[in-house]
Amino acid sequence: MTLLVPFDGSDLSVAALERATEFADYTGESVLALAVVPDEPDYALERGWLGPEDPFDPETIADRLEARVREVAPDADFRFEVPEDVSSMASITTDVVRTIRQVAHDVDASVVFIGSENAGRVSTPVSSVGAPVSEDPRYDVHIVRHA
Repeated sequence: MTLLVPFDGSDLSVAALERATEFADYTGESVLALAVVPDEPDYALERGWLGPEDPFDPETIADRLEARVREVAPDADFRFEVPEDVSSMASITTDVVRTIRQVAHDVDASVVFIGSENAGRVSTPVSSVGAPVSEDPRYDVHIVRHA
């Protein structure tokens, strides 16, 4: 079984990765940090993955995120995905959620560690992946709300 951590480099995703690593020490499960990088330059700019003058390159973004993962959890595996089944009717967040859920299924995740200020609250902002990912009953969810 695998502990899956959607990782975007934010403080909360770093905290989720740290908690998953601690949990793995007790369970013997592997940790997989998953970076989902939509083919959308504005999305990358909003998350601080690029500077305004940087060319958009998902591979470069993934390399940077993987380097950060290595700093936090050197033994964690790293996987990078660009959402493929992008829908013109769906938001980027929906495509990211769909990718996380598919990877969770593919790796038979036992727990998904989500860093989200908003997951599990009554009102859910459109930009949060936490709530939709936490709705899947095939895995447990650990929500990290404080870095």
